[in-house]
Amino acid sequence: MNNVIELILNHRSVRSFQDRALTKEEIETIVKSAQAASTSSFIQAYSIIGVTDAEKKKLLAEIVGNQAYVAENGHFFVFCADLYRHETIGAMEKRDVIPAIESTEKFMVALIDAALAAQNAAIAAESMGLGICYIGGIRNNLEAVTSLLKTPDRVIPLFGLAVGHPDKINEKKPRLPLEHVYHENEYEQNGEIYKGQLEEYNQIVSNYYFERTGGRRDDTWTSQIAQMLERQSRMYMKQFVQDKKLDLR
Repeated sequence: MNNVIELILNHRSVRSFQDRALTKEEIETIVKSAQAASTSSFIQAYSIIGVTDAEKKKLLAEIVGNQAYVAENGHFFVFCADLYRHETIGAMEKRDVIPAIESTEKFMVALIDAALAAQNAAIAAESMGLGICYIGGIRNNLEAVTSLLKTPDRVIPLFGLAVGHPDKINEKKPRLPLEHVYHENEYEQNGEIYKGQLEEYNQIVSNYYFERTGGRRDDTWTSQIAQMLERQSRMYMKQFVQDKKLDLR
């Protein structure tokens, strides 16, 4: 096993950072690493907004649910799906690109491009001894986020990435069994096998929580996820995306 694989397999979210800003060189290295990610048809349909203004970081921390580490970190990145750039390209080249830009396919391309770039950024940051935490909570109120970050139509902030020098390292959470995630040739649909893998994972997760909390918590993964999915959240998203002139066709 090489150092890169060890780094990837050792990932854990960091939610407590030292009061130490990233250097300009560190920020540029992370962004350049993000840009080196694969991109569908060279379209590069994403942008990254670095938030350094303390008041804006404080407001973002409130939007995501009063998570202090959104305001207190070395640097806060916001990854955006971005097809505004491509609307501009159409005008420059006098081509009718709007039907493509407003298609579900190109919206999916923008989401995938942004996610691939972000994961490159995360791995680069961790390789530099930094900690990271993805922040999906910015989608709690995208109207407020887009106003705060002044993003135009055809640009949607997707998630944040808090990066910094770790003050505290959490334990690594166990992932689903490999055989439950990786299927060969066709999707495993044997109900008994499928449920059995989930039951096995439930025991692993329950033990993890029990040991981590000194016996105060021992819930299973399926109970945790079912409870989360039962609560409808961010149900405004489809309309918001369409109002931003994306995913209309």
